[in-house]
Amino acid sequence: MPIDSSPAWKTIFRLVAFGLFYNVAEGLLCIAAGLAAGSVVLVGFGLDSGIEAAAGLAAWRFMRGRITEQAERKLARLVGWTFLALALYVIVQSAHDLLKGEEVLPSALGLGVTALSLLIMPVLGFWKLRLARRVGSRGLAAEAKETIACSYLSLFAVLGVAVRYAGGPSWVDPVAALLMVPWLVREGIEGIRGEEEGGETL
Repeated sequence: MPIDSSPAWKTIFRLVAFGLFYNVAEGLLCIAAGLAAGSVVLVGFGLDSGIEAAAGLAAWRFMRGRITEQAERKLARLVGWTFLALALYVIVQSAHDLLKGEEVLPSALGLGVTALSLLIMPVLGFWKLRLARRVGSRGLAAEAKETIACSYLSLFAVLGVAVRYAGGPSWVDPVAALLMVPWLVREGIEGIRGEEEGGETL
């Protein structure tokens, strides 16, 4: 699919660029807030934002014509393994926190960032998906669906942080983090299989 200077392509480019910078900022803030509060769900969500930023960077470079198909496939596989590593981290850390009864501090910053993401990500994702389908780009449509899927993680994260902020028990935080694991594993396997099966990339 050739990339032209049509309004749809220009809008997609701006949306992808916005998503890239937003995910970087979101990731840094959530990791900082998670480390300060001892929250595995915030740290996990922040690390996931970094992975999402990598996917956004791949889409951005694709639209700039600066990345080859072979490099895209390698990136997809790397991102897949990163998702699985993140899932393993969440499982181990959550199990540790549950068994040890680790105290999780309330985090106003974490609550604000995750709540904002819950509002922004679905809108951004569906907007990109509609435009990607209009221009006929399956790769960009897949990247948009990944943004939409990220909103589910936002929901788990904001629920876990909100319950703790409202005075709920600390165990809610690692449990909320564990709810992220099935999605992380699925994305990881799809990324790796996409490389092995020669699936379409951006």
